Order: sequence, then C-alpha cells, then structure tokens
Amino acid sequence: MIQAIVFLPLLAAIVAGLGNRMLGNTAAKLVTTGALFVSMFLSWPIFLSFLAGGETSQVHPVMSWIQSGGLNVDWALRVDALTAVMLVVVTTVSALVHLYSWGYMEEDDSQPRFFAYLSLFTFAMLMLVTADNLVQMFFGWEGVGLASYLLIGFWYYKPSANAAAMKAFIVNRVGDFGFSLGIFGTFLVFGTVSIPAILAAAPHMAGSTIGFLGHRVDTMTLLCILLFIGACGKSAQLGLHTWLPDAMEGPTPVSALIHAATMVTAGVFMVCRLSPMFQTSATATAVVTVVGAATALFAATVGTVQNDIKRVIAYSTCSQLGYMFFAAGVGAYGAAMFHLFTHAFFKALLFLGAGSVIHAMHHEQDMRFYGALRKQIPFTFWVMLIGTLAITGVGIIQIAGLPSIGFAGFFSKDAIIEASYASTSPYGGLAYFVGVFAALLTSFYSWRLVFLTFYGKPRWAQSEHIQHALHDAHGAHDDHPDAEDAGHDTHAHEAGAEEIPAGTGGYHPHESPWTMLVPLALLSLGAAAAGMVFHTAFIDPEGGERFWAGAVAFDAHLMHEAHLIPLWVKLSASAAMLIGFGIAFYAYIRRPTFPAAFVEQFGVLYRFLLNKWYFDELYDVIFVRPALWLGRFLWKKGDEGTIDRFGPDGAAAAVVAGTRVAMRVQSGYLYTYALVMLLGVSAALAWMLR
Repeated sequence: MIQAIVFLPLLAAIVAGLGNRMLGNTAAKLVTTGALFVSMFLSWPIFLSFLAGGETSQVHPVMSWIQSGGLNVDWALRVDALTAVMLVVVTTVSALVHLYSWGYMEEDDSQPRFFAYLSLFTFAMLMLVTADNLVQMFFGWEGVGLASYLLIGFWYYKPSANAAAMKAFIVNRVGDFGFSLGIFGTFLVFGTVSIPAILAAAPHMAGSTIGFLGHRVDTMTLLCILLFIGACGKSAQLGLHTWLPDAMEGPTPVSALIHAATMVTAGVFMVCRLSPMFQTSATATAVVTVVGAATALFAATVGTVQNDIKRVIAYSTCSQLGYMFFAAGVGAYGAAMFHLFTHAFFKALLFLGAGSVIHAMHHEQDMRFYGALRKQIPFTFWVMLIGTLAITGVGIIQIAGLPSIGFAGFFSKDAIIEASYASTSPYGGLAYFVGVFAALLTSFYSWRLVFLTFYGKPRWAQSEHIQHALHDAHGAHDDHPDAEDAGHDTHAHEAGAEEIPAGTGGYHPHESPWTMLVPLALLSLGAAAAGMVFHTAFIDPEGGERFWAGAVAFDAHLMHEAHLIPLWVKLSASAAMLIGFGIAFYAYIRRPTFPAAFVEQFGVLYRFLLNKWYFDELYDVIFVRPALWLGRFLWKKGDEGTIDRFGPDGAAAAVVAGTRVAMRVQSGYLYTYALVMLLGVSAALAWMLR
C-alpha cells in the first residue's frame, strides 16, 4: 500500500510529462488527479489505524541503493505516526489542488506540463516524509526544491516569474548547503545515515566535542544547528525567508501546494523527525526557539501592510511556520505537528479561496480594487470566512467540565502558546509573549483581508485587469496582461475602503466552477473540525504519548503542565484575537479613513514594514552587488583582459602578425623565389660543411 501511495504520483508525472500535448489536456488531468486521489484514499486508513492505536512502526524495503566503504544506504519507506500525519496532509491537499486546478488552469495552453510538475512535487515530498535515512531524505529535500523551481517559474515568459524561481532556488541552496554539512557531520560522528540508528545513539553523544573550523565545539549542537539551517531555507525562517513572498509569481494552486502541505513544512517535519537529536542540545533548541519566534513576529508585522491578497497569506504562512518552530524549540513537538496538520487545511483553504477571488476578478490581486464581493461570490466568501476563523483561532475554552469547541487554529495555535508558557526553556517566556502578540497581528491582517475584499463599496472600476476584461468583452483587441500579475505598484499609498472611487464599471464578478468549489468545501470541513476531532491524539498527555510513541520525542509532562497554567494565560490568545479583530473592524468598516491617517502619522514605520524590514535591500548591498562586481571584474579583467588576451586572442593575433610579414615576401616573381631557394640551399650547405 505504501509503495502505491508514494510511486503513483511519480508514474502519473512521467505519463503526463512525456505525453504532454500528444496526450491532451483532459487525459493528463485525469491521470494525475486520479493517481493523487488514489494515494489520498490509501493514506487515510494508515493515519486512522495509528490514531486508533492498532498500528506500529514499519519499514518497507524498496532496493539497495548505495554501498561505498562504510556507507550503506538502502532505499526503504518508513511508516510511523509522524509519516502517517504527513501522508494525509500531503496527499489530501495535493489531490484537492489537482482538482481545483482543473478550473483555475482551464485556459492555460500547458496544462499537461503543469499537472506533471504538481505530481512530481508531490512524489518528492512523499519520498522526503517516508525516508528511513538521511540520504533518502536529502533526495526528497532536493526534489521538492527542483519541483518548486519549475512551478514558481511555470509562466516562463514572465521575467518576474523567472526571477522568483531563481531566487527560491538559490536561497534554498544556501540552506541546503548547511543541511548537507549536517548530514556529512552526522555520518562522521555516528558512522551511519540510518535515522533510527542515529536517534538511538544520539543521547550517548551528549556532552562530546568535535573539531570545527579550528575550534572544539559541542558535537550535537553543531550537527543540530547545521541541520536547522537547512530547515530555515525550506521553511522560510528569518534570514532565509526572502524567497517565499516572491513565490507568489506561480499559479495560485502552486502557492497552496507549496505553502500548505509540501515544501515549507519539510523543515518542521525534519526537526520533529530528528527531535531526539535536538533534545540533546539546549543551545540548539534555544536557537530553534528564538529563530521561530523572530520569524513569527517579523512575518506578522509585514503581513499587516500588504495589498496583494496572495502576499498577505504568504506572510501569514511564514509567521505560522515560526509558531511551529518555536513550539519544537520548547519541546512541544506534538503541538508543532498538530499546528502543521491543521494549518495545512486552513491555509490551503485561504490560498485556494484567494484564487477563487482572483478568478472572479479577472486576475486582479490588489485588494484595494476589490470590495463588496460577498454578494457576488457568496460561496467563496463563506469558505474564506471559515478559513479566517480557523487561522485567527476562534473558539471557547473548556468551562465547567464542558469540552472546548472551536475552529482548527484555536486548538493547535493555543496549544503552542500554552506549552511555551509552561516550558522550562529559558526562552519559553519570550516565545509566549511573541506568540500572543503575533496572534493579535494575525487576527488584524486576516480580518483586514476579509473586510477589504468582501465588504465596503465596490472599487472594481479602477482595476486595469477589469478594464481589459471590459474592453475584450466589447471587441477590443488589447493584449491581456499576464495572468497572476497584479500590475499595480505595491508601494502605493495605503488605501482604505473609501479612498478609491466606487463603481463597478459594468463588470460583474462571477463564482468559480464546481471543480474549484468542491475542494474549497472539503478543505473548509478540515479547517472547521480538524482541531476538535484530533487534538486528543496530538497534544493530550496520555493520547499524545500513545500516538507519538517511537516517532517524536513527545513530552507528556510538558503538555500536562500546559493544562495547569493560569486561566489568564489560556485566555490571552483569544483576547489578542479579539483585539486584532476590533482594530481591523474599526479601521476598515467603521472608519475607512483611519488607515490613510495612520500612514500619514507613522510613515516611517509603514515604509519599514512595507519594505519587509529592508531585508531584500540589505542582501542586495551585502551579497548581490558585490557578486555582480566580482563577476564583471572576472569577466572583463580576468576572462577578456587576461585569458582571452594571452590565450586564444593572443594566439590569433600572433598568427595574423606572422601572416602579414609573410605576405610582404610574397612578390609573385619567379626569380625572387629562386633567389630565396638558392640562399636557403647555400645556407644549408654552409652549415653542413663548416
């Protein structure tokens, strides 16, 4: 069964990719989507069997892969509770994204290529989460990097898409370099790349030292930090996060697949898979906690000022990944995986819901040109509302013996915040306060998105994309702007609901086709109920210890302490959520002129956030410009000025000079040649008779 789950997407990708247009759009979509739904239907029974406690960890050999000296790598598929969770997340979201893409990509000329890339992406992620050794994990790790490059740059005729794909690929190579060093170091220390063998031996290496860059450092700290650098690249943590917002250049289904279920969760999965290693180093877990908390705060602040609907959700993803990492840093691995699980549902729902809005608005992505859409696309409005309630963590805590009720994020995000407060980690308090403040910002930017998109006055007439649609409808032949390109200056002045003249301009948004709405409906069920249904297995002290046995270093004592924290701590996240909602409601419903007034008053802060804390500009000064200068110097002075000058160009110049000299002695007269021959013979005879 596990072999079919993993390799069916690969087979579908090969068929659709090689068949391409000869196969046709419909056949390619049927093959790839059908394969993913089969994988999904096979994954859920595995997950439910672990949930019921009737399954144990298993390893399914595939083949012998590498044998070199002391390195033996067998290709095998590991199935335990952690794998089961990831199988459900990856295959479910991927299958629904495939179905959603039937409607979203209907007008694209390269549908077989697109669906082949999607299936290849899914196969690479499945290889990563079923890996039984670090080399196999690295294979899947690089596979999702390759597939993401292909998908982000799918519209290759757009320079912005090519630049975004290259940026994602290069930034991830930085993280992957650290990850590969961590794998090399782990093999050097443990003599194996087998994950079970490494985790069993890790506690015995605590306190040992190893030579690195001329110094003796703690062995496990070094290995864990190197591995975590790889996680920072894949999961877009602060410092290596800059590729994530630009990945929005890909089609919206790609955004959902990358941000919800696959590439960005790989780092969290890896840290949880290797949690026994990280538990041996207090320094390493402290680094994970601080970086995660910093990322959650950074991305949440930037998300509050974005105008592109997809970029708001992208920064939200970056922030939620920060939550997962600082949960792992304080030892709440079950809570980290629980948030990964619930986040997959509501974040995929939000991305695909945003895609439905973009589809209705003729590829307009700037929320300042939306407004009053709840009556035009009511189904999309309601599913987006469910996703917003889930990500902001709406729910009611347990009172008077009654069970807690709420949306998915209420259970998973609050569990992280509560575990951070209860943790004995020296940075647990920091993580708690950052988590609560980030929850306030999350609520603000999420409701800001809802209010700007679905409430207020219609502001569609000012959209260039809508104008193009109207011109096309009346027989105009203007070139249509590239899909997914909002075409507006994202550094424009912040606009409230009444700052752009109202009016529809004769355009009427329309609801998406059923192939897009069915996945939204299914994901909304997960966003609404996943927390209530599964929280006992993931984070309950007894249920979690039973479910995660042998898969994750689950700390039952920490989760028990999290249940005993003061009531005000349990209410803090909900209070922050309500404050964020209140601010957004006041700014975008009650007093729409407030955002512009705020920007005028705090222009420096607004520009700082709008420019993403100037990370891109800083990297441009530190890395890009010096690299370009060095490249030009080596090109002009090294290649052209030295190698070409004294190499091929120099040899060619010598030949030309010699030819010109030889031309001068070529008079064309017979007696001249006879004289030269006579002189030559005379010289030769003189040499011989001397």
